[in-house]
Amino acid sequence: MQKISPFLWFNDNAEQAIQHYLSIFRHAKIISSTRCGDAGPGPKGALMTATFQLESVEFMALNGGPHFRFTEAISLLVRCESQNEVDYLWEQLGAGGQPGQCGWLKDKFGLSWQIVPVVLMELLQDRDPEKAARVMQAMLQMGKIDISRLQQAYNG
Repeated sequence: MQKISPFLWFNDNAEQAIQHYLSIFRHAKIISSTRCGDAGPGPKGALMTATFQLESVEFMALNGGPHFRFTEAISLLVRCESQNEVDYLWEQLGAGGQPGQCGWLKDKFGLSWQIVPVVLMELLQDRDPEKAARVMQAMLQMGKIDISRLQQAYNG
């Protein structure tokens, strides 16, 4: 068991969100769940909490009601190995949500994600500050990250 896990508070759609995430990530599963009984706190049989895993990261979700909402102050960073992976995750997680800048998006449940190719961090950490600066300027103009445009900026 993971010592620290993200805990996600949903209004009443945690089960739909979990199923959505499980359909997107290849290595994903529900570990456990609890449902409301006769005493509530929600309708009998409704999901109360669930522990699930996406790409070896364990999350816990709660149908906690409308008291709290997600903000961009917390986001889930997904490191991508290829442009195909960036494109797929951007499309799937962004469907019904809101695209943002610099690889950020908000999904249809309001959760913020960063879809970032691994090569971006490598290019931004280059020893040549001019190359890194060009990559940063290119990234600041993007919504979804485009690896070929980053490479072009890096090469000058």
